[in-house]
Amino acid sequence: MKRYVLRLFISLKYITANVVDRNNGRIVVTSSTAEHTIKESLECGRSCNAKAATVVGEVLARRLKVEGLNEGEGRGIHANIGKEVGKKGFKNQTKVWAVMNALKNNGVKLILDDENDDKFLA
Repeated sequence: MKRYVLRLFISLKYITANVVDRNNGRIVVTSSTAEHTIKESLECGRSCNAKAATVVGEVLARRLKVEGLNEGEGRGIHANIGKEVGKKGFKNQTKVWAVMNALKNNGVKLILDDENDDKFLA
């Protein structure tokens, strides 16, 4: 069962990553470039790039570790990269990949729901 699922929201100005508990529909952990502390550390201006997406992923990973959910209670955090890229558009795929790679590089157990995603995160 997919209990914890990663959801990304990308606009021209902000990048937000949420981990949602599907049992009760609540956001467990969130990270966004709209947060004052993250916004101050970036030089985004009016737009956010892959560097900002990486920072969002790193902050999300740290918060998951603090909550004890970096393993997703042994089941991992589910992510469907193909679906996220499809929803966000092809031009935002570098931002999606930046968040995913930052999570993986910071010790979060990601379970990719799309079979074709494994070759990219290897």
